[in-house]
Amino acid sequence: MTDPLPDHMFNRQDDSADEAFYATPRMVKHIDDATISEITRFYEEILTSEDELLDLMSSWISHLPEAVTYRKVTGLGMNLDELNANARLDQTLVHNLNKTPTLPFPDASFNAVMIVVSIQYLTRPFEVFAEIQRVLKPGGKCIVAMSHRLFPTKAVYAFQTLAPQDRVQLVKEYMRQGGLSKIEFIDRSPEKADPLWIIQGINA
Repeated sequence: MTDPLPDHMFNRQDDSADEAFYATPRMVKHIDDATISEITRFYEEILTSEDELLDLMSSWISHLPEAVTYRKVTGLGMNLDELNANARLDQTLVHNLNKTPTLPFPDASFNAVMIVVSIQYLTRPFEVFAEIQRVLKPGGKCIVAMSHRLFPTKAVYAFQTLAPQDRVQLVKEYMRQGGLSKIEFIDRSPEKADPLWIIQGINA
């Protein structure tokens, strides 16, 4: 993917209020257990107990290793019941990024911002990633974990029509335009399970 995508690629089949769609809690896993375990292993490798973390587009599970206690974990999502069920979160906020892409945090608040299998639902991703860069501390990481499952009515058309490698390139472009650098793609897909494609960028 080399050319900019037309604006309609960030439209959705169902453009009704996200608050209504996410009003009912969904305490379900959106990827295989083996893929979840691989995300957790990656976090063990890349994060430290001294980190302050932002789990963006969070839910009832954050995939963080149980053996590690982090300095602070903040979860921002769309359903309060799901967030309250997440035992790893020290702070929870209900916030619709498609309506208000501004993150309600001071500059340089977090060592890492994570988005797990939710990137496909952002309708204003370039604004959101500029905010991610703003709230990351110098040297902080943005970690986006992708797979191939989605809610088809709420995912933007780009993630339903582009090939997997082009979706990866699109997320890299989100990061690049947001001001992140040292952007890399890491394939951590387990065998015979849902794929796990990780894109990481640094706030240099």
